[in-house]
Amino acid sequence: MSLRDWLKNSWLVEHKTSPEEIAGLLAIVERDLANAKVAGLSDDWRFNIAYNAALQAATAALAASGLRAAREQHHYRTIQSLALTIGWQGGKVDQLDRFRKKRNITGYESAGVISEGEARAILEVAAALRGDVLAWLGKQHPKLLKG
Repeated sequence: MSLRDWLKNSWLVEHKTSPEEIAGLLAIVERDLANAKVAGLSDDWRFNIAYNAALQAATAALAASGLRAAREQHHYRTIQSLALTIGWQGGKVDQLDRFRKKRNITGYESAGVISEGEARAILEVAAALRGDVLAWLGKQHPKLLKG
């Protein structure tokens, strides 16, 4: 499937982005990556903050492609789109999707279920995703990168 197929299925909607929007999303990524490293936070919070950094990086890639996820299954679609935007391989997308599912449990159902290792792992994935999105933007959409 392609992003256009997703658009036809109403999983995505067309979206006109700007360098300012991309810069704003990337600023959130940077903020959240830094905040996820703050000493004294619970592993649950570090995990959630790093997850948000990854989600915003994926959102930037989708926006640069002229699209955004539809409201239904927004996080799922945004994460899955990484294979079609920046070409992330299935294993990386699958790992981030497992983190999405885990985040739903910690955010809505239970506290204290995230281990230090899981918090560290999502932070590593989010940082790698940031780098991959920045490299992809530089090659595919350099006009969207400010400065």
